[in-house]
Amino acid sequence: MLAKYPADNRDESRLMVINRAKGTIEHRIFKDIIEYFDEKDLFVFNDTKVFPARLYGNKEKTGAEIEIFLLRELNRELRLWDVLVDPARKIRIGNKLYFGDDDLLVAEVIDNTTSRGRTLRFLFDGSYEEFKHALFALGETPLPKHFSKHLMKRMEIKGIDKTFVTLHVGLGNFRTVDVEDLSKHKMDSEQFFVEEAAAEAVNAAKRQERKVVAIGTTVMRTIETAVSTNGMIKPMEGWTNKFIFAPYEFTVADAMVTNLHLPYSTQLMMVAAFGGYETVMNAYKVAKEEGYRFGTYGDAMLIL
Repeated sequence: MLAKYPADNRDESRLMVINRAKGTIEHRIFKDIIEYFDEKDLFVFNDTKVFPARLYGNKEKTGAEIEIFLLRELNRELRLWDVLVDPARKIRIGNKLYFGDDDLLVAEVIDNTTSRGRTLRFLFDGSYEEFKHALFALGETPLPKHFSKHLMKRMEIKGIDKTFVTLHVGLGNFRTVDVEDLSKHKMDSEQFFVEEAAAEAVNAAKRQERKVVAIGTTVMRTIETAVSTNGMIKPMEGWTNKFIFAPYEFTVADAMVTNLHLPYSTQLMMVAAFGGYETVMNAYKVAKEEGYRFGTYGDAMLIL
């Protein structure tokens, strides 16, 4: 079942726990996750700034309802943004889109980037600060977190460490794979940052043989981009178009937390590479039978 809305108490979503070595599956509640980790184990989060990125509006002339998802600011001065549009089939270059009461924001479609992706230019006469204020007033935050403040406090009490890397999600994260030869699938480049403190935290955990846990596929892609030949990660920043699929030898994370992803997605292919194809496919079969919620707002999976 595809979850369209988040659970009221996010850390009480369901958690499927897969043990790769034992081949077992457990059904737990998300806040039980810390039972699987000990003092000095390290959780690595993506701290990309989540801003109110989902806007609802209308198309010019027809008044058709549309929804856009702001992905990336391309040009601050020109108010250019990469977005996903739904429904996309009727939104063409030159169309104007209106958002908010009294058409607080107006955008013009200036480019098609993918089947769902568009580049918009917001037509706004005020200052940049006023423009951002209008965006925040209209937008909805798209990604509720599994990790509540209460759960983070329990982690702290248990002595589980945490650190943060940054990967700004772009269009490539949402594009389905439509080629049979996976080596021919091209990911869009996404900007990432691994600060010195994060690299030191990960490398210290590795040296002490503590578990390193990637919280999400974006973290996994970031740390696997920053890893060096000795299995340690180095501070770096840049752009990555890394597409991870089986067979792939992971060198940093010992475990990962992720949502239940949709078919033909790059995220599912990464998860299958980490968890083992047959193991993950069987887990997804069980998840369907057990009524787990799929997608961004859905339940979660812990792979050990």
